[in-house]
Amino acid sequence: MNTRASSLDDLSMAVLAWADERGLIEAENAPRQMLKVVEELGELTGAMAKQRDEDIVDAIGDVMVTILILAAQLGFNATECLGVAYNEIAQRTGTTVDGVFIKDE
Repeated sequence: MNTRASSLDDLSMAVLAWADERGLIEAENAPRQMLKVVEELGELTGAMAKQRDEDIVDAIGDVMVTILILAAQLGFNATECLGVAYNEIAQRTGTTVDGVFIKDE
């Protein structure tokens, strides 16, 4: 599969098929999968601290893979979860201070 030409939906389906083939999409695996999410976030943090772009790209991908699998284990569709989050922020107003968005009350 050419990942550069694939849509996010196509890649998500490929990741979930890969995980399903390996028996990962089971609700009882969710607590351990959450540990994988945190592990990958730690690797992303380290890559950012070292300013290693190749490692950052890899780590962001790994975080996305682990989140997709976790959502499926919990019975959720990650795209729908993203849609819910976007709908919450779409009309949000506020200001950015030192790189952090502070929403208006």
